[in-house]
Amino acid sequence: MTSKLDALPRGLWPHHDGSELYVANQNPKLGDKIKLKIRIHKALGKVKTVRVRFSESGEAFPTPPAKLVEISNGWSWYQVVITMHNPYMNYRFYIELADGSSYWLNARGLSELEQPDIEDFRINTFSSAPKWGKSAVMYQIFPDRFARSKHADKHKTPDWAIAQNWGDKVIGSGPGTSEQFFGGDIYGITEHLDHLKDLGVTLVYLTPVFPARSNHRYDASSFAEVDPLLGGDKALVELVKAAHKKGVKVIGDLTSNHSGVAHEWFRAAYKKPGAKESEYYYFSNKNKDYDSWFGVPSLPKFNWNSKELRKKFITGSKSIVARWLKQPFAMDGWRIDVSNMTGRIRDEDMYMELQTLIRESMHKINKDTILLGEYTGDAGYQIQGEGWHGAMTYYNFTKPVWRWFYNTENKAEAGFLGIGRTKITGTELVQQHLDFAAAFPWHVRLHNMNPLDTHDIPRFKTFTVEGAQKVAAGMQFTFPGMPVIWAGDEFGLDGGNGEESRTPIPWNDERPNDKSMLEVYKAFAKIRKQNSALHDGSMRFLYASAELIAYVRENKKQSILVVVSRGEDPKATIPLDSVAGIRGARNLFGGGKLKVVGKEVLLPTEPMSINIWALAAPSSDGSEIIVLI
Repeated sequence: MTSKLDALPRGLWPHHDGSELYVANQNPKLGDKIKLKIRIHKALGKVKTVRVRFSESGEAFPTPPAKLVEISNGWSWYQVVITMHNPYMNYRFYIELADGSSYWLNARGLSELEQPDIEDFRINTFSSAPKWGKSAVMYQIFPDRFARSKHADKHKTPDWAIAQNWGDKVIGSGPGTSEQFFGGDIYGITEHLDHLKDLGVTLVYLTPVFPARSNHRYDASSFAEVDPLLGGDKALVELVKAAHKKGVKVIGDLTSNHSGVAHEWFRAAYKKPGAKESEYYYFSNKNKDYDSWFGVPSLPKFNWNSKELRKKFITGSKSIVARWLKQPFAMDGWRIDVSNMTGRIRDEDMYMELQTLIRESMHKINKDTILLGEYTGDAGYQIQGEGWHGAMTYYNFTKPVWRWFYNTENKAEAGFLGIGRTKITGTELVQQHLDFAAAFPWHVRLHNMNPLDTHDIPRFKTFTVEGAQKVAAGMQFTFPGMPVIWAGDEFGLDGGNGEESRTPIPWNDERPNDKSMLEVYKAFAKIRKQNSALHDGSMRFLYASAELIAYVRENKKQSILVVVSRGEDPKATIPLDSVAGIRGARNLFGGGKLKVVGKEVLLPTEPMSINIWALAAPSSDGSEIIVLI
């Protein structure tokens, strides 16, 4: 059966999300009255009634009919008030038209059939991320590969390592991958802070800096000091101090799931059942056997049933979580490695409790810190803001974008994408993004990390069609969430897997690179910095086809229109009513033009391009606005 929605342009679909345009109170408390708005275009039909179906203490209730509060540019804005009865609440909109047809609007989109509660919009009382988080531009650094300072030459190669020259090829797999040692250090990062500042970076994320027996340092032998090979505590203090002077935050990487076998706690208890540290791990067979991360023997798993471990690691005033946020280190937060597995094993699940404890410990020291949890799978329904402020996940942004730009002519497969299809359309990209972003409350969505690649996966450029990196980078900076530049992206580096992507930065052209990307990232970072709609604005898709998507980010101050093209789409148009201010649009990137023909707007469709416009305010566009309340 043909639906009315099939004929309704996407840009005229009813819309709501958790942004301030639609939810006035962005930090609700228990008992607060919450105003919820929805916009409905006249093209849908004459509206008879609008209601919200919301949850209270596990039961669902419909509200009285919504009030019409504003008419603007063909859109009617309706408002409903609900009470924040519980810390978590979910809701959806019900739209009934005069002709008897009806629709449901939830976080995944519009439907004529009633939908499961799990796909509702979500709101909660846990918004505690620092104000700077939503506008951050993150830069990820793997210390061994970023830069060598003169101090690095003073350090002897450790006994576990294989010394490499900066221009040597990275070992991609097999023996030596974790042992190859290029000798980058923290002083080297400090020396290149001007590079990061010029790039538009506002937040540096350091992978582990603690002593270990590998180049990645996820197998910590201590959490009490910075690895002397990286310059020790002094180097970190100087880096953070220098970064702060330039307006750049610095966060660290902490493994709350495991330590290394060389860790002092593990060594004290291994094969020693009577040791007090025995309770820190999952030992058996007289402490000869133990559980570890995916069975990797060098990464023994922490047992969070231990109250003493919790005190030393999280809750104590001198705990690991707290110590590095205090002076003289003054770091600005943590990214928690494999956060999805922390506190989980067999029938034990302390995951929720632990993330809350970590956040509480951080806030006792400094409420202006951020906490991000790594989640290699779908993070949506498990990251709601009680602990982690946002997720480092690949499902709501990275993988859909990879699949849209994937080069099917690659002889090597990108194992990162897993099983299933590697190539999708732009329409499917939009649906995939909405499917995986739907489960996040808005405040979490704004603090999710949006990488094209990281130290754990192949480089985006290596597996996508030519020119895709430039276009996809623009998407990073214009989607909700924090854009993540993995060190080397700005040099157009390649990498066939996670190990190969950990390529030393070619400061002196030690390896092939593409410095043209430097200016691209600078331009996108500048646009993001200067336009607040890209920090917290709503996300509304206006058009989607196989080859092109268009979306708008809107807040109370401005609207930013983005058109992304993979290939040609001569039918790419949006209704003039879909967004106000088209006639006064000012192109910020791409050089494309918007052509108004009657009630339609023709979009530029140059293959492999991205265009970004700042739209005129409605008043300057001549749009009629009638405020009813």
